[in-house]
Amino acid sequence: MEILRDPAAMCELAGRFRAKGLRIGLVPTMGALHEGHLSLMRRCREENDVASWSLFVNPTQFAPHEDLAAYPRDPAGDMTKALEVGMDLCFAPEAAVMYPPGHRTVVEVAELSAPLCGASRPGHFRGVATVVSKLFHLMQPHTAYFGQKDYQQSLIIRRMVQDLGFDIEIVVLPTVRGPDGLALSSRNAYLSPAERAAAAALPAALRWAEEEFARGGRRAAGLVEGMCRILAAPAPAHIAIDYVEVRAAEDLATLEIIDRPAVVALAARIGRTRLIDNTLLTP
Repeated sequence: MEILRDPAAMCELAGRFRAKGLRIGLVPTMGALHEGHLSLMRRCREENDVASWSLFVNPTQFAPHEDLAAYPRDPAGDMTKALEVGMDLCFAPEAAVMYPPGHRTVVEVAELSAPLCGASRPGHFRGVATVVSKLFHLMQPHTAYFGQKDYQQSLIIRRMVQDLGFDIEIVVLPTVRGPDGLALSSRNAYLSPAERAAAAALPAALRWAEEEFARGGRRAAGLVEGMCRILAAPAPAHIAIDYVEVRAAEDLATLEIIDRPAVVALAARIGRTRLIDNTLLTP
């Protein structure tokens, strides 16, 4: 597996691949790889001539009070996992070359970035859109792979690709979960055993929403109330709800009655760890 750290070298190599008619796939990551990332990499490997991934903990998507310094990092382990999956190429730049002195340009997707995690983490999706646009420019993929756990992010990336004219197919794959139903996340490493046990309430609340919907429940407020009751039940560790919302799946518009495809999204803090999850409901 080739490892590149220089943006110019990455861009030049991608151009050579394209000139040869090779199809390039990309899995953008911030490292601390888990089975969710690896499922994306396997799909990327299956569908492309060149299977590439990026390893970059992007500082611009973290607020000053957030966990940039403490974010899980295991570059050696990540390289081993990616090699075992069969990835061909890793782009692992330093922040100083991605954001050199004098860097001023940002990418922001209006409206889609405002609700849900955008309300809780102002500027987060501006950082995400900016770095992903830079990765798309440098790595020149034909297809890029993301996970449904970051549903709002995937909508934002799709909109950015359409608006900026990137000739890239965005593939979103299902959330990968642990035996307790908890969505796999690099931040799960922060959880103590008691916090991990409490975190099982998040997928339990989403399952309840799915079941209530299957029983005919269509009021968004009713689903939210029921989910909040589950999240507030006594647990080994306290769950602080950030948000529980039902939004239109296509554009995150608010819904009172679920009469079109919807995303049920939640975010909560358990100790110092903020977790997100979601499920899709289709009438």
